[in-house]
Amino acid sequence: MSRSLVALVLVACGGQTVPVADVTEHVAPVPQASEPADEPASANALPVRDPADIPAGPEGDAIRRGREIALDTHRLLPDNVGNGLNCTNCHLKAGTVAKAAPWAGVTDRYPKFRKRSGKIDDLPDRMNGCFERSMNGKALEKDSEPMQALVAYATWLSEGVADGKTLEGIGMPRIEAPAAPDIENGRAVFEQKCVACHQGDGQGVFGPDDQTMFPPLWGDRSFNVGAGMARLDTAAAFVKWNMPLNQGGTLTDQEAYDVAAYFSTRERPDFAKKHLDWPNGDKPRDARY
Repeated sequence: MSRSLVALVLVACGGQTVPVADVTEHVAPVPQASEPADEPASANALPVRDPADIPAGPEGDAIRRGREIALDTHRLLPDNVGNGLNCTNCHLKAGTVAKAAPWAGVTDRYPKFRKRSGKIDDLPDRMNGCFERSMNGKALEKDSEPMQALVAYATWLSEGVADGKTLEGIGMPRIEAPAAPDIENGRAVFEQKCVACHQGDGQGVFGPDDQTMFPPLWGDRSFNVGAGMARLDTAAAFVKWNMPLNQGGTLTDQEAYDVAAYFSTRERPDFAKKHLDWPNGDKPRDARY
């Protein structure tokens, strides 16, 4: 890791050293404890799984491969990722962080009907939505090795989660802005809180081997207009609970909405199939199209 990248990590974390492994495994917040240390964890707390516990043999190989893909998607699957993003840029720490769309229990939540597609989507359908939108790329074949590996990893993270159980921190809990989002204030918040990682031009930071250190928030290497993160409510919730790096929850709801309005509305790739979304006419108010 270059000295400049180390400096960025130190700045972003308020001078606290973050291990390089934490940076490369998303450059995202270290998971925050959901309960104080002296109190018992909730029975509905997000389960914590140690990668060291992945079993040996072919099953474990598939799980490890899925985790590797989640952490380094755009380099491992260049034919399917059209930008500089990885799964872990939204599903923090390879899908293990509460309030950052964690994958634990996801195998119980799919298949399900989704308004955006207007049909029942299974888990590969949902993941392919990310490839086409968040990754601005191409869908994987459902029976392909990478897709099966991702499903195997999500299944492993979901082991022990009872059917129908509601876990704390699933998805990105929504917030509401006290007032209409102020893009100019969002610019100010971005310049104060976000540029150390995402840079003033919003293009993030990449290592010399093109490894994503800090993801781009707009431009050709970012998510397209069809991505969930291009929607204001989703982006604001993600920012509120997870940003700045290692300081999730420190912005006010208004600040989270303002900065989300600033970056989510910036120029980014179009989505060719956007006309197929919400076929029943129930498009949400914060959709970009």
